[in-house]
Amino acid sequence: MSTPPELSSRPAPVIRPIVATDWGRVWPIVREVVRAADTYTYDPAMTEDQARAIWLEQPPGLTVVAAGAAVVVPGDETSPERIAGTAKMGPNRAGPGAHVATASFMVAAEGRGRGVGTALCRFAIDWAKAQGYAGIQFNAVAASNTAAVAVYRRLGFEIVGTVPRAFQHPTLGRVGLHVMYLEF
Repeated sequence: MSTPPELSSRPAPVIRPIVATDWGRVWPIVREVVRAADTYTYDPAMTEDQARAIWLEQPPGLTVVAAGAAVVVPGDETSPERIAGTAKMGPNRAGPGAHVATASFMVAAEGRGRGVGTALCRFAIDWAKAQGYAGIQFNAVAASNTAAVAVYRRLGFEIVGTVPRAFQHPTLGRVGLHVMYLEF
């Protein structure tokens, strides 16, 4: 097995809106992340139809994929455009809370640690600013998801509160859920 190129020499993935033909490559990522039950509060028994209904945002929201030849996903070498991650974004709440955005990210195991999540988060920040949101709020970041917390903090998010023992991690037991915010 060859050693992958250094991260600095890899081009960033292309972030683009999801299209209907992408779902067959996005669903395995969503399924893997949700069934692991170590980062999201979604039911690990979530069906594909339930996932599609939750993950595919309607306007004014947006769902995107991290794709392109630069994305290396073993087992998908024949695909002209590989997908290593996905994100959804939109208003955090309707009505008086609609001026604040939210976003969620899922990265395939093979894409983790390669800048895919960071690229997706940067895209969401830029999108929210362009849409006129006042900031982005993440409502439930598992404290045990230290890689994600580090990315968010590096991009300027602050932990504004933590609900103690609010997330049942499959191996760590009950851990905190952070509320994180980035004001523009």
